[in-house]
Amino acid sequence: MLHYALVFLVIALIAAFLGFSGLAGLAATIAKILFIVFLILAVAAFLRKKT
Repeated sequence: MLHYALVFLVIALIAAFLGFSGLAGLAATIAKILFIVFLILAVAAFLRKKT
């Protein structure tokens, strides 16, 4: 999942560089959501493994 977040981040950066502001904003939003989901799942897995 972290891989997908990084892919959308790269897409957002390229789109912003080329001037596609709508696409860049959408890709950045998707990257943020995927990164947050990754963090939640990583913390849950860490806590579950620790106990």
